Amino acid sequence: MSSSTHPLSPATSFEYTQATDRTRTSARTGSIPWYVWLGVAAITSATIGGTWDVSWHRSIGRDTFWTPAHVAIYACGVLAGVICSYLILVTTFNKSAPLRPASVNVLGFRAPLGAFIAAWGGIAMLTSAPFDNWWHNAYGLDVKIVSPPHTLLILGTRAVTVGVLFLILAAMNRASEAGRTDFKSLQRLFLYAGGILVTGQMFFLLEPTRNISLHSVLAYFAMSIAVPLVLAVISQASRYRWAATAITSMYMLFAIAEILIFPLFPASPKLGPVYFPVTHMVPTKFPVLLFVPALALDLLWQRTSSWKFWKVAIVSGVLFVAVLFAVEWPFANFLLSKASENRFFGTMYFSYATPADSFNRMRRFADPDHGMTLYFGLLRSAVVGAIGTWIGLSFGRWMRSVQR
Repeated sequence: MSSSTHPLSPATSFEYTQATDRTRTSARTGSIPWYVWLGVAAITSATIGGTWDVSWHRSIGRDTFWTPAHVAIYACGVLAGVICSYLILVTTFNKSAPLRPASVNVLGFRAPLGAFIAAWGGIAMLTSAPFDNWWHNAYGLDVKIVSPPHTLLILGTRAVTVGVLFLILAAMNRASEAGRTDFKSLQRLFLYAGGILVTGQMFFLLEPTRNISLHSVLAYFAMSIAVPLVLAVISQASRYRWAATAITSMYMLFAIAEILIFPLFPASPKLGPVYFPVTHMVPTKFPVLLFVPALALDLLWQRTSSWKFWKVAIVSGVLFVAVLFAVEWPFANFLLSKASENRFFGTMYFSYATPADSFNRMRRFADPDHGMTLYFGLLRSAVVGAIGTWIGLSFGRWMRSVQR
């Protein structure tokens, strides 16, 4: 046998070593799955569409169902449905599908857990579309965020976001276990999706957290229910030291970008009555300063890693409410002052349906709380914040083991 073909020859040994090195390098590097990118695109489209839709209602009114904002929102449901249907069908009926080992069984169908969650969310979003259209035709212009069709739509959008989070998380956990270099990229996408989730939570709370409501207990109670749980989940699951600060900062940047960009586009009301002249798209209010209590929580969690979760949760609930109250209460005074009437803070923008004698136009707080009502209200907020944090920390720690 010639030396060039002998299994132990230098040439063959060299080729074998090269192939082994390539295999190991491929296993270490990996790549972000295509369905993750499309999932992230879907939830981004819904987030942009949601804020755009609110601005459309404030600037133009509901003139037709087929607005660009609605198309952007429901594109999320369509895209989620297509992605998840493909993943479910291929993983179920193709025994050699790459995702089959990383799938769960639901009613005989197989796919990653996130695909089933996002699929339900996409169905809920698309179901809400004709319901929303009927609601407006039956009851006229809907100025409320929390109406039955909007609630179904928001819950569906939230389910798609959670499903995408689980798709990213499973890929991220598999990458971590294998020591692949794509872990950091997946971690960044996970934090991005977490920022989308916080933005969605605050979108649902637009009405109780208006500038004129930031001196009432309801605003702080609502945020204590919605925010600490998400911060704790993302912090634990992402394994990133500054996760809470990162995702709340993203929420702030998104809202500030809307304030700076939307007024650049012309718009005029198509419905009445018109109480305030509008010549451009009206943006959202300035965001709540959530990054400050989030930073405090990140610092706390880094120093209490050896504590029991219930102890961390109690301190976290009190800290979140205390810091949020300390920064947002005086900042609310500023937002209702003339000093905030500029392009950055955007407090001079009003919906065309805002009367001159409204609290917004008069720059007065609506039903502010004082004394013992305020004290006990903040105490209740701290309690629900602690409960949410405990649930979030426990669930987030479990999420570190999810690979399917």
